Amino acid sequence: MTDTVNAAPPHVAAPPAPETIAPALATRPGRWIDHWNPEDEAQWQTAGRAIARRNLRWSIFAEFLGFVVWQLWSIVAVNLPAAGFELGTGEIFWLISIPSLVGATLRIPYSFLVPKFGGRNWTIISAGLLLVPAVLLAVVVGNPDTPFGVLLLVAALAGFGGGNFASSMSNITFFYPQREKGWALGLNAAGGNLGASVAQFVVPIVITIGAGATLNLPLAGWIWVPFILLAMIGAYRSMDNLSSAKADFAGSAAALREPHMWVLAVLYIGTFGSFIGFASVFPKLIADQFPEFSAIAIGGASISLAFLGALVGSLARPYGGRLSDRFGGARITMLAFAAMGTITVGVLLTLPLGNFWLFLGCFLLLFAAAGIGNGSTYRMVPVVFAVRAGAGAGDVSTQRKAAAALGLISAIGAYGGFLIPQVLNLSYQTTGGYAGAFLGFVAGYAALLLLTYAVYVRSGRLREHKI
Repeated sequence: MTDTVNAAPPHVAAPPAPETIAPALATRPGRWIDHWNPEDEAQWQTAGRAIARRNLRWSIFAEFLGFVVWQLWSIVAVNLPAAGFELGTGEIFWLISIPSLVGATLRIPYSFLVPKFGGRNWTIISAGLLLVPAVLLAVVVGNPDTPFGVLLLVAALAGFGGGNFASSMSNITFFYPQREKGWALGLNAAGGNLGASVAQFVVPIVITIGAGATLNLPLAGWIWVPFILLAMIGAYRSMDNLSSAKADFAGSAAALREPHMWVLAVLYIGTFGSFIGFASVFPKLIADQFPEFSAIAIGGASISLAFLGALVGSLARPYGGRLSDRFGGARITMLAFAAMGTITVGVLLTLPLGNFWLFLGCFLLLFAAAGIGNGSTYRMVPVVFAVRAGAGAGDVSTQRKAAAALGLISAIGAYGGFLIPQVLNLSYQTTGGYAGAFLGFVAGYAALLLLTYAVYVRSGRLREHKI
């Protein structure tokens, strides 16, 4: 009998796969960083977080100055008649609103320029561009014979400041891991929004202090030049360019084909557009309705309480996001529109009473509601796109489409800063007052409330995801 011999070789364990080691951060001349990956926990804990925070600080400062320059004409235009300029109400409204029109338009190309030039390089360039409207403002407002066309051109150049928001937010997105993007972008946005309030607080002081019976309007531009230069130097010395930052044209194209992007953009016109529109026009409304409160003398200077509107709206924005996390962005957005419509009715009813403090209180509530709506609407975007991805919509990643949509929506929403002053202007030119405009705003907020309910709240599937 022959024994059967098993010729199969003995089992040998396969060698372990070699560990994939992420390449270390590398720097090149011009403060370029290679191999940046904030999702790599080891890289983030050792060097990444410190680098990201340093870039965030200077990004906030540069964007803050962008909002300052963007809103300079909201307070300067109101003071031009007192400085000897012969301008009609319609011309003043155009000076107030044209920076928002240009700024909203610039936000679209600005969002693609960080990958092309580098975040540090573009921050230096975009901050430097702020010198142009600041210096030219100082020049043209010093001569009451300056033609209106020249004033309008210089006011339009202030739109550079509005464009900064898009590039700043785009840049910071590349620096932070997904789990910390919301916090970083929230700080960046809030720091920028506060620039509108600071401009409206500081400018009335600097143009009146020590000026006697005249106004030193050129200081409204000159005062910001040292700060702009500081932002440029700080960006040059402390910020970085990321070679991994790439422009996502495919994501933008996919977002443009998404119907919900356009719905959310309309909602954002109602929330952020109301915030920036009313912030820019608030000094003008106070000057027209309550001229005795347009400038309140304190010592040798004057202040305008108009800055409180932008301040309240900016501080309220984070609460919109926080409430949305708990109750759902669509519900909070609906409540925001309901509050904005109700409060606008209150503003309309207070106008004939001639009570400034009641008027101011109503408007501050309106700013708070708009600020909460800003946060809630912005928070809806990634959730809506995540739900749509679950339904199999599109072949571009959810995160890429949502990021692209946020940039596009922020640009479209900023057009509200042009629309609101122009609606008020149209009402004044046709009726001699602002009641018609406020009635239109009430109708608009009601329509946006119904739109939010119909698209995002009534749907059972969307309700399950706390949109």
